[in-house]
Amino acid sequence: MKYEKLTNDGRLWSVKYDGDRINAFELAFSQWTDVRWLKEFFSKNINDLSSYFHITDIDEAIFDTINDAEQLECLMLDINPTVNLDEIFRPLENYRTSDVLLGKEKAKGLYTTKHSSWLRLYAIRLQSKRYIITGGAIKLTATMKEREHTLAELIKMNKVRENLISLGIVDYEGFMENENERQR
Repeated sequence: MKYEKLTNDGRLWSVKYDGDRINAFELAFSQWTDVRWLKEFFSKNINDLSSYFHITDIDEAIFDTINDAEQLECLMLDINPTVNLDEIFRPLENYRTSDVLLGKEKAKGLYTTKHSSWLRLYAIRLQSKRYIITGGAIKLTATMKEREHTLAELIKMNKVRENLISLGIVDYEGFMENENERQR
């Protein structure tokens, strides 16, 4: 796995998994704006969409997803240095109240006028205001373990965290030292 810088100031990175053509951030947003991919996804997950969000119109779900994805992508890639990623990312575990070493985090899409967002970006927190995106998913259930596609994102987060630890990386400084070494 490799890490690709998403913002020039190094606040936001994304994993590019071995064998993948694009990084996890790009993959999430390409899926969330692909009408065919979304139609197939919502068709497979219509029961979750209707029971949790009370939406039965797949076209409505597609429209909401594309709009939400465009807003979230702009928010994440905002080059304004005053944007605080710590206000966007929250601990993955809702009950966690303090920072942990290489914490697992999530960022939600924005709220629409009709329902809360089902878009999630998952990341590892290197330190305050510094994150590595590990993937993204449309979350239509209460927990990630309930569906295969969200469970896969949880597994990826754990693998990235374990990879960083195996390289001796525990913070942003260590991450940058590793990246500089790798590029030599």
